[in-house]
Amino acid sequence: MFTLAQIESFAQDVKKSRFLAVASPVADEAAAKAFISAHSDAGANHNCWAWRVGQAYRFSDDGEPSGTAGKPILQALDGQALDNVAVVVTRWFGGVLLGTGGLVRAYGGSASACLRAAAKVPLVVTVEAVATLEFADLAIVQARLAAVPGVRTIAETFTATGAVLTLALPEADAAAVARMIADLTSGRAAVAFAD
Repeated sequence: MFTLAQIESFAQDVKKSRFLAVASPVADEAAAKAFISAHSDAGANHNCWAWRVGQAYRFSDDGEPSGTAGKPILQALDGQALDNVAVVVTRWFGGVLLGTGGLVRAYGGSASACLRAAAKVPLVVTVEAVATLEFADLAIVQARLAAVPGVRTIAETFTATGAVLTLALPEADAAAVARMIADLTSGRAAVAFAD
């Protein structure tokens, strides 16, 4: 599975109607909704969209005939094996009716062309872990974590004796990273994985 490296856009005219597709990587449903809201044009006739985050997905025809816009956009996402991506296709009506087949081709085609042009990166499945460290161990653990590809620190809070790091670890390396933290701290650090 892949996701997008950055926001991408693609515009085309189909029988005098203007279509603008904008696609973006998104972390979760809230990010997808925020992206759709930010990239919908209130002055346009239709802002149709679709997003997928893991098993969760949604799509909208925004007033176009049922099944002619949102579903073809989602199919463009799935057809290119993309996840954690949202796409908005905005249409400014040009006076010529496209019919249901024409709408499916215009919306799905705009989304597909936009996604084909986008730079893609492998989607790394992560698990969340919480590491509780003493102050004496914090600097060395942070330095070693920074050297592990795909590890991100989501949050850092301090306690009276040390720090609590909330980490996103690549699923394939999670156990090895937990062992590394235990080894670096001679077992003083506690690492717990979120359910």
